[in-house]
This record gives sequence, structure tokens and C-alpha cells, in this order.
Amino acid sequence: MKLTTIRRNGATMAGRIEGDEIVLLDHGDVGDLLRVGADPARGGRTIPLAGANFAPLVTNPDKIVCVGVNYADHIAEMGRQPPTAPTYFAKYRRALIGADDPIAIPPVDISTNVDWEVELCIVIGQPIRHATPAEALAAVAGYTIFNDVSVRDWQRRTSQFLAGKTFEGTTPVGPWMTTSDELGDGSGLAISSQVDGVTKQDSNTSELAFNVIDIICDLSKVMTLDPGDLIATGTPGGVGAARTPPEWLANGRVVSCTIEGIGTMENVCRL
Repeated sequence: MKLTTIRRNGATMAGRIEGDEIVLLDHGDVGDLLRVGADPARGGRTIPLAGANFAPLVTNPDKIVCVGVNYADHIAEMGRQPPTAPTYFAKYRRALIGADDPIAIPPVDISTNVDWEVELCIVIGQPIRHATPAEALAAVAGYTIFNDVSVRDWQRRTSQFLAGKTFEGTTPVGPWMTTSDELGDGSGLAISSQVDGVTKQDSNTSELAFNVIDIICDLSKVMTLDPGDLIATGTPGGVGAARTPPEWLANGRVVSCTIEGIGTMENVCRL
């Protein structure tokens, strides 16, 4: 099953993808649907999928947690040693945009070091704390696509990533969530990105150093994970910062992110 959040008549609504239609659900977004435990298979009015205005899948998550340097190929290109524990950082709600929305590139006097990062994103479906592996997988509602657009010079100003990771209007998430009954633990999925039609990242979620279950088991020792929380699992090799010379996003460039079993989202960069 695929669930989405769209903008319609000045508000947002959750929906279920059925072929070339969206079945509208009586919830403000996918996060609301998960928090109340509603049945997403129930019927409703339908609208065409074509031309839908996608909002961020979860418009107001309680938590947006990201995992850094978590793919073997990305670890290698950055010259890092394999991690002994996941590296966590956060984003905030205003960083999130929809699957077709423009990415807000900072003015050039602030930064010109803006990078792409396609990521598999876990969507939590039920509260979980101190999870066992079986409980961790049961807590996953599904998976979506997350482009962890990073402002690298701000990320590297200090030892803390946060400033370069949560610029407003920079992080597309969507266009929908594929439920975990279809994608299981999220392993073995092809994952890629393109910039202006040229493939930049081309990997597989089997390259994750810490997989979905590892992350939930570890992170749930720190905090309760709640329905609608988003956990971005890290990006594979091929980022702009690791290229020679480095390559950056700029006004007018188009970024596409694709994950097997979920789909594709495409965003234009705009000042």
C-alpha cells in the first residue's frame, strides 16, 4: 500500500494511492492517520494522481532524526573508518518540503556548497521504546524518500552537523510512503540520485552499515519513537562534496531521487 499527503483547497489531506487515483482519507496527513491508528484501506472520494500537489509526507513530525555516514560506499569516499555506532543529528519541521516543491538554495553570499543526499526514510507507525529486533520491525509503518540536502560549509563550521542540515525549505520528503508489508526491513533496495539527468548516486540499501532494525533498536534506547516520526537512514556514495573537484547544487539545477519499491521525486533548486 502507498499512502501520501497532498495539498488541496488550502489544507492538507492524507490519501491512498490506487493505480492512477488518490483515495482521499479523513486525516490531515499521514502522520495524523498513524497517530490515531486509523484504517488506511477505508474508502473515500477519489482524485487523479496526475497533477497532485504533494505536501511533505508528515507535515508536523514530532522528531526528524538523521543518520550520518552510514553506507559502506559513502564511508569509503569520505575517507572515514567504519563507524562503531550510528551518528545521529536532527532536522526541524520547516526544513521539510513536498516531493515536487522547489529546494530553497541559500543566497550565494551565505553558501554555494549545497549538496544532494538521497536516503531511505523510516516512518514510525507505533510508539516504541527499548525495542527488540522484532519490535523494531513491527514499529515501522513504511518507508519514503528523503533528500537530505546539506549546506556543507555550514555543516563543517563546527564538529556539530546541525546548522548545515536544517536550512528551511531544503529537504524534500515523499512523494508517498510504501508500507512495510511490501518492503519488509528495507534491505536490498536500489537507491539512486540524478542531477540534471546525470546519475550521481547508484547503490543499494544492503550497503547500510546500520540497517533499519539496528537504528530503531539503538535510537529507542535514547528516546520513545512516536507515530509519524521520520528517521533518515543515511546516503550512499556519490555526493558532491566527495567529487574532484567538488560539485554543488545551484539555482535551476534539478535533483531526482529514486528508491526501488517506492518511486521517484524531483525538485528544482531555486534561490
